[in-house]
Amino acid sequence: MNTRELSNNVDIQVRTAYLEEQSDPDAHRFVFSYHITIRNNNSVAVKLLSRKWLITDGNENVQEVQGEGVVGEQPVIAPGSSYSYTSGTVLSTEVGSMQGYYNMTAGELSFRAPIQAFTLAQPNALH
Repeated sequence: MNTRELSNNVDIQVRTAYLEEQSDPDAHRFVFSYHITIRNNNSVAVKLLSRKWLITDGNENVQEVQGEGVVGEQPVIAPGSSYSYTSGTVLSTEVGSMQGYYNMTAGELSFRAPIQAFTLAQPNALH
């Protein structure tokens, strides 16, 4: 199994929410949560080692975030299983986006599982 097959067999689903109670639009503070489910469709276990995010606000300011694991964990995801977590970010605009990747391993193989760009938006900010 090559690394391309491994990354193609890791499915990443994202759900986002605007957190009105933590946001302050007058102060240009827009808080969002994102819930991610990572499904391992490979025949071997995979381990999430680290992540890299590019977070872009509506003014095209980009913040780069990288670090070990996710929410303090480096989960091992068994074949056919999934792992979910919730985290969040703060933007200075009502609309933005995130994209990135997870660095993962499967035995001796290392690979990147891409996270496609997804939108963060205050309700009714997009038409």
